[in-house]
Amino acid sequence: MTTSEKGITAGGLPLWVSGLIPLVALALMLAVFAFGNPLALFKADLPPIENLTFERITVTSAGFEAHLINGGPDPVTVAQVMVDDAYWQFRITPAAAIPRLGRAVLSIPYPWVATEPNLIRIVTSTGATFEGAVAIATPTPQPGLAEFAAYGLLGVYVGIIPVGLGLLWYPVMKRMGRKWLGAVLALTLGLLVFLLIDTLLEAFEVAAVLPGAFQGIPLVLFAALLTWLVLLAIGSGRRNRTDASSPARRGVYLATLIAFSIGLHNLGEGLAIGAAFALGEAALGSFLVIGFTLHNITEGIGIAAPLVSGKQTGEATTAAAPEGPALLTFLGLALLAGSPAILGAWIGGFAFSPLLASLFLGMGVGAIWQVVVEVTALLKGYAEREGTSLYSWANVGGFLVGLLIMYFTALLVN
Repeated sequence: MTTSEKGITAGGLPLWVSGLIPLVALALMLAVFAFGNPLALFKADLPPIENLTFERITVTSAGFEAHLINGGPDPVTVAQVMVDDAYWQFRITPAAAIPRLGRAVLSIPYPWVATEPNLIRIVTSTGATFEGAVAIATPTPQPGLAEFAAYGLLGVYVGIIPVGLGLLWYPVMKRMGRKWLGAVLALTLGLLVFLLIDTLLEAFEVAAVLPGAFQGIPLVLFAALLTWLVLLAIGSGRRNRTDASSPARRGVYLATLIAFSIGLHNLGEGLAIGAAFALGEAALGSFLVIGFTLHNITEGIGIAAPLVSGKQTGEATTAAAPEGPALLTFLGLALLAGSPAILGAWIGGFAFSPLLASLFLGMGVGAIWQVVVEVTALLKGYAEREGTSLYSWANVGGFLVGLLIMYFTALLVN
């Protein structure tokens, strides 16, 4: 009988004992730090490090409600509150002492004046101060049937309708012929690269306001990496099936993947729009909606491009060319890409959370990156079949046009 069969290590100890020794040692070390104070010499008489973050400030008829989170290593006790340089009475729940990573709601009865800005300053028991601003004093919308319907329609206006209008270009794109198909795919790639950069920067901006303990930027990158790996696994499993070899089916699959990634991006847009309307910062609301509509129409064009590619390739490989995807396919793609804007508008309008926004936007970055990889591979394969260069003038021109379209339409909403 060999040593491994007996379960004995070279040192003569059972394997389970050898594996348990490091865990016991780790537990003992943690116990020393938890119940002892080996770092007391380094702390001396220094004050505790405090980090209090305003997660959200709502405006009510009675005053302000500030949602706070303690991102520091020590508990924080709220001692005083100032509004516009004047000390003010307040009530805090569940308690004035906020533990590490704990949350509290600060209620301030204040006679605010509509459309005027206000500055809320918190003074802790150690004398540290933390500030939160009300850009424009206007009542924060409260959840209700009418409000949910209004914000839901806002998501429809900036999400579903623009994407649907972009998909209406499919018949025109279908008749462009094989000569221009590579340029259309390159245009789609330009749209996606712009969305990738825009989503990443937006995610970093939202993550920057998170407490340091949440590590906002790494959180965004980890969410993007995990989403990309999940999509890679899904795509690998699909490619192993025989039905994935059909060019038309692959076109629908890629269009669905693009719609999914754009949907995550539109979720972020819905968050921004909903929060802007809720905070009264969208005075030119109708102009904002028009801008997002023009901006998102191009996303529908990007979704339709792989459908055209699949049809064109199918014509070259089958005797009877497919007529094209069914109407339900287009409706499904429009909903997949546009409806997340509705959810985003609801969250942004009624319960905006930088943590959730960072996660969603990070997922969007990972999804869009995978789509960029897929569309690049599709464009490369098409160029090889047609005997043209991947970097032909038509492809480079289409890519630049895609970037410019997204850039100039983005000027309407920024």
